[in-house]
Amino acid sequence: MRIWHQSLTVLADLPAYEARMRAHVRKVVRPDTEVVLHGMLPGTYPGNYPGDDIAFRFLFTMHSSQWAVHALNAEAAGFDAFAMGTLPDPLLTELRTLVDIPVVGCGETCFHLATMLGQRFGMLLFIDRMAQRYLEQIEGHGLARHCVGVQAAGFGFNDVLEAFDKPGPLIDRFRAAARRLIDAGADVIIPGEIPLNVLLASEGVCRVDDVPLIDSLGVTLKMAEMRVDLKATSGLAPSRRGWSNAAPPRERVKAVLDFYGLGRYLVSKEKP
Repeated sequence: MRIWHQSLTVLADLPAYEARMRAHVRKVVRPDTEVVLHGMLPGTYPGNYPGDDIAFRFLFTMHSSQWAVHALNAEAAGFDAFAMGTLPDPLLTELRTLVDIPVVGCGETCFHLATMLGQRFGMLLFIDRMAQRYLEQIEGHGLARHCVGVQAAGFGFNDVLEAFDKPGPLIDRFRAAARRLIDAGADVIIPGEIPLNVLLASEGVCRVDDVPLIDSLGVTLKMAEMRVDLKATSGLAPSRRGWSNAAPPRERVKAVLDFYGLGRYLVSKEKP
């Protein structure tokens, strides 16, 4: 099985994060599963921190348009699944209409799994302005009544990167923030965003007191494996009925991508 992992970061700009992620991926997936990490196009952001852009709805939406190309390239290259390695799930519904391989949303997977592990969940994140995005996703999945809130962790992206070399102090700060969320009623916590998740998971931090932390990268890849298995064994695949699910003509998709200048990034013009 081959899974295309797609990050919202330009991975080449973040070697320490990529190295941690590669190591964690190998612990999570089955021995016969190959996960190939992919980042955004070089130069997508003004620096190595996506949050300066994606904290604004318009810029997040514009950058999300790349994901159509990434998903089409994954299918053209023969990957079995497209795993979205970011909690805000850019164009999740739309991508499922473009390709026939499973498209697995990280946020969607984490939010639903949280309701299977406890009664009420919360999120801790370091891009504070993204809280509204996550609350809208949770509402869209019909899970708002299970969510106690989305709160700032109290530190930033650069703090997380620095903690890859010295994790102890930041983990202590995270635990303090988690306990505040627990006091607010959370019995499951989703650490956001993925760099923080990778740091905690790779350091073996999977609970705060009696409350589980969801390994968002890990559960997304395991969901991808399951979706591939289910498609192979039972033919399970997304609906193609209705405006949100119907697959647009592939030639028109290519023409529209060409019109907006994205077609040049397609690695293949033909579906395998």
